Amino acid sequence: MSLRLSTVILPYRRWSEGGRSAWTRAEQLGFHTAYTYDHLSWRSFRDGPWFGAIPTLTAAAAATERLRLGTLVTSPNFRHPVTLAKELISLDDISGGRITLGIGAGG
Repeated sequence: MSLRLSTVILPYRRWSEGGRSAWTRAEQLGFHTAYTYDHLSWRSFRDGPWFGAIPTLTAAAAATERLRLGTLVTSPNFRHPVTLAKELISLDDISGGRITLGIGAGG
């Protein structure tokens, strides 16, 4: 039996200003999976950037090798299912099959 730890990385950092390093650091620390929120905004970050989950995960896939990547959570209320499926297929291909889709009602 093995213990697998995961983490959440909020998508508020610009990629060149700590965004990339957050994902690579999670992999270096040995986390099994890193998730990011797929919300439209977040109350304490509403006055700054809040980046999209799928593009963020795509960049994270390119910056990491082993870290599984996931959404926490994607809402079908905000995403057309065909467009979302196509984006996830692309992300799954780019990541080498390291994607976990968390789907729920959202908020």
